[in-house]
Amino acid sequence: MKKKRCWGTENILMTKYHDEEWGDPVHDDTKLFEFLILEGIQAGLSWQTILNRRENYRIAFDHFDYKKIALYDEIKLDLLLNDRGIIRNKLKIKAAITNAKAFIQIQDEYGSFDEYVWSFIDNKPIINEYKDFKDVPSKTELSEDISKDLKRRGFKFVGPTIIYAFMQAIGMVNDHLIQCYRYQEINKK
Repeated sequence: MKKKRCWGTENILMTKYHDEEWGDPVHDDTKLFEFLILEGIQAGLSWQTILNRRENYRIAFDHFDYKKIALYDEIKLDLLLNDRGIIRNKLKIKAAITNAKAFIQIQDEYGSFDEYVWSFIDNKPIINEYKDFKDVPSKTELSEDISKDLKRRGFKFVGPTIIYAFMQAIGMVNDHLIQCYRYQEINKK
């Protein structure tokens, strides 16, 4: 029997992402940083575009090692701006470097970025019950609050819509449609 998905049937990368990652609770700081950066890079583009280049990003950005990225200099910036395997947007690349520094500051304050970001929901995922994607919001009051706090701490490309997409990706909210097989899988975690 064919599995019912809420999205992710466009191609194999999208299906794999839907089936194996999107909405699963993430508590690893390196993975959280990767999602935060990729969601920011995705602004104005399709998620498919990012997935197509994800492996290139992992190589170009030292597997999202935020400690290394925080130390990137002008030479590394120039290398990234000339890397045809990634989106060569100077503002977004510089934002990744800025965000790595701010990410480390949050770790210093909270012990981990995981502790910080999940504290907004008392470490319990929000389980929504949407039947149609037209009902899924692009941002919420909570994503606006997190966005404001991140911006206050110096983060870039973390508007409320980007943050809501981040929250969906890392499982802070379960926005799989209720008829999707992943909805129940994630609720059991």
